[in-house]
Amino acid sequence: ASAMIKRYIGLGNALNVTALNAIGMKYVCLLNANELNVIDSNSLKLASLNLSACSQLAKDILYAKAKRAFSDQHYLPAYYGLIEPYLGGAPGADLRDLSKDNVNMKVSTLAKLRTDSLMSLTPSEVQGLLGMNLGDLEKWQNKFPIREWVQRQKQSELDKLHVGLTGGTQEGYMNIVIPKFQPPSSAPLGTVAMTLHFLPALLISFLMMSVLS
Repeated sequence: ASAMIKRYIGLGNALNVTALNAIGMKYVCLLNANELNVIDSNSLKLASLNLSACSQLAKDILYAKAKRAFSDQHYLPAYYGLIEPYLGGAPGADLRDLSKDNVNMKVSTLAKLRTDSLMSLTPSEVQGLLGMNLGDLEKWQNKFPIREWVQRQKQSELDKLHVGLTGGTQEGYMNIVIPKFQPPSSAPLGTVAMTLHFLPALLISFLMMSVLS
């Protein structure tokens, strides 16, 4: 199927709505970046695509095309329903804009957003996106990537959502991501453990010396 699609494009044929529907949802994700860029943005107005199996690059390209295709309806209530299938490629800035429009996004859609875009959102912005679906967020808080998003937020900000989210950063603390690999070290394990044990005291001593000097 992939070879047939490449042959079709190689003959100079356009990837319009007829071609996209003929290719089907399963094979659109097989197109490479050059082939995806051949797609006419306006064809997305009538095509029915499911991008869940596509690469992140494909989602990014198709989101940009969908945004252009539906730009004339951006301020209409129907806009969210049109752009929603393509939000897996949306940058954080566009999601922040959507958070002001009462779109009532499903948490399942939130979980399929670009990871970097999701991590850039504040609790209040997520609240704006989810709207009446905010209460469902608690059911997802132990699933990727919602769990990682929760861990990046201040617990005090999560508490303002009043949906029972836990695991955020407490005031005066910060979450530290520990690498999965062990860096090479010639120091014995006991020595490393002892150093870590005395580290807070050493830091306090250093700070006091800096103040007094």
